[in-house]
Amino acid sequence: MHGTIAIESATVKNPQPTRQTASPAPPRNIAVDAYRGLVMLLMMGEIMQFARVAQAFPGSLFWRILAFNQTHVEWAGMGLHDTIQPGFSFLVGVALPYSIASRTSKGQSFQRQLAHTVWRSLVLIFLGFFLRSTQSTQTYFTFEDTLTQIGLGYTFAFLLAHCRPRWQWTAIGVILFGYWLAWALYPAPGANFDWAAVGVPANWPYNFSGFASHWNKNSNLGQAFDVWFLNLLPRASRFAYNEGGYLTLSFIPTLGTLLLGLRAGEWFRSAAPRIPVKRFAIAAVVLAAAAVLLHVTGICPIVKRIWTPSWTLFSGGVCFAFLAAFSWIIDVKGYRRWAFPLMVVGMNSIAAYLIAHLWEDFIVESLHIHLGHSVFRVFGAGLEPLMLGIAVMLTYWLILYWMYRRKLFLRI
Repeated sequence: MHGTIAIESATVKNPQPTRQTASPAPPRNIAVDAYRGLVMLLMMGEIMQFARVAQAFPGSLFWRILAFNQTHVEWAGMGLHDTIQPGFSFLVGVALPYSIASRTSKGQSFQRQLAHTVWRSLVLIFLGFFLRSTQSTQTYFTFEDTLTQIGLGYTFAFLLAHCRPRWQWTAIGVILFGYWLAWALYPAPGANFDWAAVGVPANWPYNFSGFASHWNKNSNLGQAFDVWFLNLLPRASRFAYNEGGYLTLSFIPTLGTLLLGLRAGEWFRSAAPRIPVKRFAIAAVVLAAAAVLLHVTGICPIVKRIWTPSWTLFSGGVCFAFLAAFSWIIDVKGYRRWAFPLMVVGMNSIAAYLIAHLWEDFIVESLHIHLGHSVFRVFGAGLEPLMLGIAVMLTYWLILYWMYRRKLFLRI
């Protein structure tokens, strides 16, 4: 089966071969591939620079909305761009039951699968180091990016995938409550806290007050851990804070996102050939409502940058909603042709990830060398970043389409 970055292709059925002969590959789950493709396109689409275009058209609500949804919110809340990392993590979990079933049907023992899982986790972590170090003078050890966060939690998700559903749900609850409790017990920043020392303006408007202040930027348990942990590793300069507030320990609640995806994948398999759209929709509403309740009461705010437990619930609900929508349109209503461009990207997500991170500058420079700059100003200077971005995105897609046609699927 084709797969990417430990996201083995999710399939609609759970084949159980009755003879010692190779069984035909089961059909791909097009909805999952398309959703994954959307996630990757949102990540790759940063090249279209909606924020720069919005600056060129300050009176346009349309471009302000697009710009907002192509950037991360400052702290609490969610924009479309904030759904990328949880969507990617969630879909890793969705595909995990299929990966295990496929390998088991091929006669692989649990020990061999576990060894391969540990290998995948390590590769993801070190690939994260590599991509973060491309502009550095030495290896830049960081653990807050998407690949590293998934790598840190993937082996635990694999082990929990072999447990009964009630233990998986119990694990989600213990992980999120335990993480919340640890943060709640850590001292909140006091009135004399030195915000400048952690890169936060003293009058920063996004900080919380009261009990919710335990989850303020760079003044929390995760920040204290990183000041200790990251300075144990070789660094060009001492780590003091992350400018975006991102944290190593976020991999713990991110594991909760992986496990929510795992449950979705197991619901897919147990309901086959039916599509459990209703169950997905109910999960979306319940998770999002619980997160909003925690946020508005100040018990646990919804903050993506530090992956609060309420963020795990809220973003998990959004992921279930996306999965329900894609499944309903593609599998229930049968509208599939429109999803082909997304499938091309979704079936080769690790290749898409690497292309966007490593080839962007090369492609932009090549387009300027061979086509010049004026061609991208055909609709005016204000839209030049957009036109250049569209050309780069088309180049990305054509590379992935070439790989698709030749069945070249990069996998770990």
